[in-house]
Order: sequence, then structure tokens, then C-alpha cells
Amino acid sequence: MPQSASWTGTPSIKGSTESIRMALLTFSLVGLQFTWGIEMTYCTPYLLQLGLTKSKTSLVWIAGPLSGLVMGPVVGVLADNSKSKYGRRRPFMVGGAIVVSMGLLVLGWTAEIVGFFIPESELRRVLTVTLAVFSIYLVDFAINAIQSTSRSLIVDTLPIPKQQKGSAWASRMIAIGHLAGYGVSTIDLLKVLGKSLGNSQFKQCTVIAALALLLSVGVTSWAVDERVLIASKDADVKTGAVKVVGKILKTTWNLPNRIRSICWVQFWAWIGWFPFLFYSSTWVGETYFRYTPSASIADSSDPLGDIGRIGSLSLLIFSIVTFIGSIFLPFVVKSPDDNGKPSPRNFTPRPPAALAPLAPLAKFFNYSKPDLLTAWMFSHIIFAGAMFLAPFVRSLHMATVLVSICGIPWALACWAPFTFMGTEVNRMTAPSTMLANGSSYRRLPNPSDDFSVPAPSPSFLRLNHLDRDMDEDEDEDSSTGEMAGIYLGILNLFTTLPQFVGTFISMIVFEILEPGKHPELHKGEDVEGEGTDDVVKKVTEGPNGIAVCLFIGAISALGAAYATQRMKGLYKRGR
Repeated sequence: MPQSASWTGTPSIKGSTESIRMALLTFSLVGLQFTWGIEMTYCTPYLLQLGLTKSKTSLVWIAGPLSGLVMGPVVGVLADNSKSKYGRRRPFMVGGAIVVSMGLLVLGWTAEIVGFFIPESELRRVLTVTLAVFSIYLVDFAINAIQSTSRSLIVDTLPIPKQQKGSAWASRMIAIGHLAGYGVSTIDLLKVLGKSLGNSQFKQCTVIAALALLLSVGVTSWAVDERVLIASKDADVKTGAVKVVGKILKTTWNLPNRIRSICWVQFWAWIGWFPFLFYSSTWVGETYFRYTPSASIADSSDPLGDIGRIGSLSLLIFSIVTFIGSIFLPFVVKSPDDNGKPSPRNFTPRPPAALAPLAPLAKFFNYSKPDLLTAWMFSHIIFAGAMFLAPFVRSLHMATVLVSICGIPWALACWAPFTFMGTEVNRMTAPSTMLANGSSYRRLPNPSDDFSVPAPSPSFLRLNHLDRDMDEDEDEDSSTGEMAGIYLGILNLFTTLPQFVGTFISMIVFEILEPGKHPELHKGEDVEGEGTDDVVKKVTEGPNGIAVCLFIGAISALGAAYATQRMKGLYKRGR
């Protein structure tokens, strides 16, 4: 029989109340999403300003899915088997935050760094673009490592009854991060801060993002104590490159039915979300300058900052809607482990006598709440309905309304898949796990589990993350709660693979509808033998390439709704 995993220490979170502990556990996602928000707001117009065409810019954004494809599962496997005295997840989070911060600073000052070594020439422009693209890849690869381990830390730390609550708190922190990122982007930082952090809006945003990420990851790393892995299931397990890749492929090929269904919903959903997240702020800015007669960017000293600020205003409202949804939706949606049957887990205390007349209403509300799968399915439909209208938008206000509507679907997109995945990973458990002193433990059926309370004795651990005793012929990688990293990494695969599809679609659309340099960011230049004014007229009279990409994404969102409906059938059949 293969050796069971052995551990030392007990997972715990600092804080006097459950809300404070949940906030500290998920706080790293604030800085993470702040950084994503800055990147998604400014990097597309920044690359266009450097002279890339939209089709080439879409190729640069392969960095996102490529980094997720590589870093998510690989870091998941490495972290699952890490025996660091600081825990399995936090070292990767801290290391990734340092790399991301360095990459952001290089990205903001690419022109100055290259200009220090190379005089003004075509080579200087090419090297500036090259360094900018390299910095984006560095940031994306490192930030995916932080994202993978931050999500795994939540699954590691919380028992099954608290997985939905943990995912809901993660959704709130993501909304706060987006809200802060887009809020900062709408402010003219040069007027507020002067040139203390840089001489442009983009530079100052990169500095603030680097500091925010280091702070948020530092807070979570300080607040959470992980249990330390002493020995893996098999003492001779190795994590070489071939072993890691083989483990990922084997686990992906043999996914349990429910986890496979979660992954396919995520796949179809993210073909739609990719163009929205990467291009929506640019689309809103372009819509304003294309269809508002009084708008002019020709005389702007910072066109990149202007487009970023206008686009960020709509995304700021989007983030407010997401934040409100992330707070209230968990109260009106049933948890996946709530089957409506009486049990210690879903027991509700008797209300005060003064509220007794409202008991029938509360009972009706509780039984009429939609389950999380139904809410997730309708979120795909709402997103699809909004994006179907994108090609027909001719005003800044309408573009803002459509972007804002998507805040509710995004709140569920940040919450639902991780709730289901965390629940399924933790359900794949068995009677006992070996502790460092050689004794074993099993989960006690205590409905009042408090994940912050230390274990009363070395033979007890208040978490449902247990190993399965396996027969000789069972694979060492049998599904257990200890494999949160690899399963969340595989979910990340199904989040990133559709982004390759989205990138390919965007490249074709941009090449057909909007070839050449971005006209608004290259006023006064001739493009392929034509005056820029002629090019601007052609582009503004034709369909907007980004809007067409959003429309195609809406079609995929309907596919995600259908996949969610099939997933509901799977759950009803108990498979």
C-alpha cells in the first residue's frame, strides 16, 4: 500500500471574526485584480501607441492564455508536493508578487530603458516594442502563479461547508480589486500626484499596481498559517519536468464527471469573456471618439491616458455592479451542498419571538431561492444578451450600460466555478490521513467547524482534506483533497485554452476590419500611402472590430449556458 501523506501543523487564519478571517484569506486577490485591471485598461492602447496593429496586438495577448496553460497546472503540481517550512502555497505567492512588480516597472519605463542604451533609430523602436512585449509575458506568467496558489490556498484552508462562502469572499475581493484599479485609472494622476511616480498616467499606474500587489499578497501570507507537508503519498515521488507533465495529462484525461462538466462550462464561457476583459475599455474609448462629434483626441498630450480614463469609467461602474452582486447574491442563491433536507449543516436557529410572524415568509424565501447552477446558467444568458448588442452601439452611454450589465455575470463567473471545484475536490476524501507523529485523523461531524481554531490534540485536524488508502493497483495520483493545486490548475487550463481561440478570432477580425496602425493614436502619420484622415474616416464608417469580437463571444456564452444546463442534469442524476 502506498504511504499516506504526513503533515505537521494546523491551518489557521488570524482574525477575531469569521468575516475578518475570510477577508484576510482572500485579500491577495485585491492586488491581483488591481494589477489585471491596470493591464487590461492600458496595455492594449499602449501597444497600439508603440505602433503595433490591432491584429498584432491580439497576438501579444496570447501571453495570457499561454501563461495560464503553463503556470496554472505546473505551479499547482509543484506546490502540491512542496515541503517548504512556510507551507505549500505562500512561497509561490510571494515570489510571484516580486516578479510581477519588477515586470510592471520595466513595462512602464520601456522607452527610457531602451533609450538609455540605444540612440534614436528604427532599432530603438523595435527594441522598445520587444521589451514591452517581454514585460507583458513576464507579468502574465508570474501573475498566473499567484492566482493559482491563491485559489488553492482557499481550498486548502476551508472545509466543505465554507467553500461557497470562501469563493463568495474571493469574488468580493476580485470586485474590490477591479473597482480600485478602474477607479485609479479614471483619475488624472498627473494632476493629483504630479510627476513624483512618473511623467505619464501609465507609468504611475504601474507603480501603484506593483505596490498594491506586494501589500495584498504580504497581508494574506502573514495572516494564514499553512500545514506543512512532511512526506508525499509515496516517499519517492519526484517532480521532474516529465513527471509533472505526465501527472497533468493523466489527471486531465481521467477527470471525474462533475469536474469535467465544470471545466467545459468554463471553456465556453471564457471564449466570451476574453475579448470583454481585454478590449472592452478600449472599445468604450473608441466608441466615444468615433461617435461623439465634439470629442477630439488630436490635440491630446496623452492620448493613451485619455482613452484609458474614458474606458475605465465604464469599467468602474462594471466593478461597482460586480461588487454589489458579490455581496448580495450569496444570500439569495443556494449553496451546492444545500439539498433542502434537514441536517446539522443547514440547520437554522429558531428566530426571536418578535420575528415569528415573518417565519412563513422566510421559509418561502429559503425554499424559492435558485440554486447556484441555475444562477450561473442565467448569468451566461445575461452576458450573451448584452454582448449581442455591441455592434449596434453608437454612444458612450449605451456602451457604458452594456459593460455595466455584465457586472452581475462576472460576479458569478468569479464565484461559481471555484465553489463547485472546491466542493468536489474536498468531497474526494477518505477515512484517514497520517500526521507527522505517525497517528491518523479523520474529520469529526461537527456542524460548527471553525477553521481558525487550533487542533486540540496532534491526532485531530479540523479540515476535510484527507487522503485515501489505496490498493496496490491504484494510481498514486488518485483523486484526493490534497490535489487542490492540480485540479485548480486544470480548471485554469480550461480557462486559458479558450483564450487562444479568442485570440485567433480577434486576429482575423482585426486584420479584416481594421488593418494598419490605430488611427486615433497616430494622428498626422500616413498609413500605407493614405492620409490618416482618410483612414480614420474609413475606420469610423465601418464596423468596430472589437464590437464584432464581443458579438462572437456572446454566441459562445450561449454555449456555456447549454453546458451548464447539462451539468445540472449530471448533478440531478447523482453522477
